[in-house]
Amino acid sequence: MPRKTRQNDITSPELLEKVNPDNRRLKQDFLSYLRSIQRSPKTIAGYSNDLDIMLTWNYLHNNDKDFAKISKRDWAAFQNWLINENGNSPARVRRLKAAVSSMSNFICNILDDEEKFKDFRSTIRKIESPALQQVRKKTVWTDEALDALLTELTEKGQYKKACMLALAMCSGRRKAELCRFRVDDFKAENLVCGGALYKTSEPIQTKGFGLGKYIYCYTLAKKFKPYLDRWMAYRAEHGIESEWLFPSEEEPDRQISESTLNSWAVTFSRMTGDDFYWHSLRHHFTTSLAKAGLPDGVIQKIVGWESADMVGVYKDISAEEQIAQYFSEDGEIRTDARKSVTDL
Repeated sequence: MPRKTRQNDITSPELLEKVNPDNRRLKQDFLSYLRSIQRSPKTIAGYSNDLDIMLTWNYLHNNDKDFAKISKRDWAAFQNWLINENGNSPARVRRLKAAVSSMSNFICNILDDEEKFKDFRSTIRKIESPALQQVRKKTVWTDEALDALLTELTEKGQYKKACMLALAMCSGRRKAELCRFRVDDFKAENLVCGGALYKTSEPIQTKGFGLGKYIYCYTLAKKFKPYLDRWMAYRAEHGIESEWLFPSEEEPDRQISESTLNSWAVTFSRMTGDDFYWHSLRHHFTTSLAKAGLPDGVIQKIVGWESADMVGVYKDISAEEQIAQYFSEDGEIRTDARKSVTDL
């Protein structure tokens, strides 16, 4: 079965309509402020959902208190409810508390000149959070397993899915970013580093503060090109015209949606028998580059991280495995251990 985030049916329009109107207005003022400082729509939607959960709990279990009067004891009760009654993971609890804390900071920084909030203090962070623990089994892919999936998709004529899978394997991009590649990103003139990598024609929007950052994205050309060629040939045969590499089937002028990729993840989980999620291929890509002998600093630049520390987070390779790359079988230090992307 594919891995899933537990969805709790806590909120509803009917319940939220009954929530203290002052609390509802506070939430809307906070979200409007986030829009004014150009936080991403996805981030704002996440805050909105998390705050709805808090406001619903406050209505049902905390006498619908005015937000400014919710005490530390109340916040402790909220956390206990999340963990022991609502079944949320420690990571989810931390995210919900972060949303509440952000709205509290908004009050302290923006609304502090209003009589109602002049003595307000942010207190939810004073409640110690539960210890983080892994609640999902991490999927670590082997090259053989992914190659078998690519072969099966290709043999079934599912070239679009195979191409998307290959792109994720060869670029390490996040799910939302995979949807944003264009056909022009894979022209011959986009090959760099001796033909080892495709470099996007224009920077692609990636995750980051505010509306995100825009960076050039790289894709390993040798492995990706066969699946790209099959998909482009299929497009030509079926008259699929779009600037997007993966257009929406309903609206070719628009890129494929993340929800479609979520559906494909369920299919891939069923086909492989392992939990497939797109982010696991970000780990696979980073690990593949590390196993090939590329230094962390080079991997950092390929993926577009601001710090090489992120490489250690994403590569699923033991310290001993990594060290062993620099020594021969007879214990001598290898002088040819470091490789360039053209070796891949």
